[in-house]
Amino acid sequence: MTSSINVSPTDERVIPTNCTLCVNSCGINVHVKEGKIIKVKGMPEHPLSKGALCPRGAAILDWEYAPERLKYPMKKVNGEWKRITWDEALDVIASKLREIKERQGARAVAVQVGSIGGEDRESTCFAQRFSDVYGTPNFLDPGICYTDIIRGRMLTFGRLPFEEPEGSKCIVLWGHNPEVSDPPKARRIREAIKGGAKLVVIDPKRIPFARQADVHIRPRPGTDLALALAMLNVIIDEGIYDDQFIDRWAIGFDELKAHVKQYTPEWAEEVTWVSSGDIRRIALMYAESESACIIQSTCGLGQQASGLQTARALSLLQAVTGNVYLPGTWIRIPMPHWTNHRIEIEERPIGVEDYPLYEELWGRRFRAGQGISLPDAVLEGKPYPVKAVILIAGNFVVTQPESQRFRKTFKKLDFFVVVDVFMTETAKLAHIVLPAATSLEKTGLGYTYAVTQGIPYVSLRPRVAEPPEECWSEFKFWTELAKRMGYEEYFPWKTEEDFVDFELSDMGLSAKKLRELPHGGLFFATTKHGDEAYKDGFPTPSGKIELYSETLKSYGYDPLPTYREPTESPVSTPELAKDYPLILISGTRERNFTHSEMRNIARLRNKTPQPLAEVHPDTARMYGVADGEMTAVETKKGSITIKIRATEDIAPGVVSIPHGWAQANVNMLTDTKLRDPITGIAQVKAILCRLRKA
Repeated sequence: MTSSINVSPTDERVIPTNCTLCVNSCGINVHVKEGKIIKVKGMPEHPLSKGALCPRGAAILDWEYAPERLKYPMKKVNGEWKRITWDEALDVIASKLREIKERQGARAVAVQVGSIGGEDRESTCFAQRFSDVYGTPNFLDPGICYTDIIRGRMLTFGRLPFEEPEGSKCIVLWGHNPEVSDPPKARRIREAIKGGAKLVVIDPKRIPFARQADVHIRPRPGTDLALALAMLNVIIDEGIYDDQFIDRWAIGFDELKAHVKQYTPEWAEEVTWVSSGDIRRIALMYAESESACIIQSTCGLGQQASGLQTARALSLLQAVTGNVYLPGTWIRIPMPHWTNHRIEIEERPIGVEDYPLYEELWGRRFRAGQGISLPDAVLEGKPYPVKAVILIAGNFVVTQPESQRFRKTFKKLDFFVVVDVFMTETAKLAHIVLPAATSLEKTGLGYTYAVTQGIPYVSLRPRVAEPPEECWSEFKFWTELAKRMGYEEYFPWKTEEDFVDFELSDMGLSAKKLRELPHGGLFFATTKHGDEAYKDGFPTPSGKIELYSETLKSYGYDPLPTYREPTESPVSTPELAKDYPLILISGTRERNFTHSEMRNIARLRNKTPQPLAEVHPDTARMYGVADGEMTAVETKKGSITIKIRATEDIAPGVVSIPHGWAQANVNMLTDTKLRDPITGIAQVKAILCRLRKA
């Protein structure tokens, strides 16, 4: 079967591709007739999604043909939008870039890609390529999630192991609600439960999986590291660790054993709100299982004061129990070996002076700066001024912490360009807005993305529709801008498919080869388990699992995870807690939306018409507010008015608010200055707040 299948004599074709509305890149079959997409179905053969579509995927046609899509380049003139041509837009951008480079240097320009950079890889590739050629080191990540997991696991194992629910006998779902944020992972967990896996849910909220869990505990937000350390204490004190595995494959166990003696379940009970009995119960259930797998989300545990160290502690739990590279544990999978599209430049990006491990580990450079540092550079000139930003598909004045500070940042720029599908709150601040093609209107690759899944595949994502009006793909935008700048030799590809061939060339693949495969994809390698996975050791400096990290110590960080209170908490800031006695969890996910995307789609908005602040009924009564009542939620940074949902699903004393809403924007309450000291990721999952009748 090729990537285009004739199914009727009326020119209807079924084209296998993948959805890019979240990081999972689920397989879809797109039905096209006379150049128009008429329906989209799930691809049953896809190794991850297996034919399922979430509400967002089911609404992809509404998104594709939304009447409010941007269709023409626009320039802001005296505060009003004026339609211009692409030639005019490119000439202005090229002129501004030359001017800034001449006056302030190339590093005064930053380039960013929003979350689309994960699911639409080529968007990132072209932006990085242009940044390198232009000479700026400042290609910046959004910098708000996942790096804590990557670095935490890499510092321990040397690489990023993935979670494999299949075959697990005990799953610990920790700060993650996959029924809402990751449907493919939820399906895999449900299948593991049917196969006999026990389930532990650790979450202040009673998520759907909590209702079928063997144990559900509700720790105080921000204290997950204390809980993990207490579990390590029980496992080591009870002698139920895997000593043979540790002796062969790990270093630093003696130091870890001595370190966790202080973290008793009784100590943790006072810190976490979880009883010592429950801590012992889940520690024993986890460690005594034949195989066990801790599953965490990209954000839930990371956006805390000790996000990286929490990721390290969970890594140590997997390691000391021997739940590494075995079926139903954390596994090693082969990753795509892309042809390198980057051009080496010596200067490092902003943020590296504060968060060096964000950009480099053991000589491995990741070539992206910490985007949370952008306001520091623009507003305060630290470490030097940034004067211009080109942003691809990011709505950062809604999705980044402390939205008001990011709004000030973009308004202060000398030049701001946004490329997007819709006129977002962030795009409204730009000097030039350019209309983007959707993923259905350009050719690229679907692939194993490192966020949530451990299923290796690469698939072709062919163009299935033409962009409307004057919408351009990122390939066309960056290629044409490169011509204006005199960089043609660095963008030699004539078509999007040419670039796909370049991406795949080091793997001996091409777009043509993928197109000839069933379903347009190569489900390309088998997972390594056991001795096969262990045989070449671990790519750490010692060649072993590093329970004690000399690397962290060399940077002045704790070599073993050490509990520290959230920067704001009833314990660390008792005076602040008198005024703000509740704990806010911001960024709760909603099934119908990805970040700020899709809220303009009527069928999804009808299901979730507005954001809700979830509080326990006892908490609501304490503040004199009722279910369904509009209420002010306040922190030291700001205030929003939002409707209350009083529910026993949330722990008493906690307020949970979703992110991504321009109205009742929870990021008006968060603070960019509260950061993980190692990664710089903002602490938005445990900050002090209060309720007030609106």
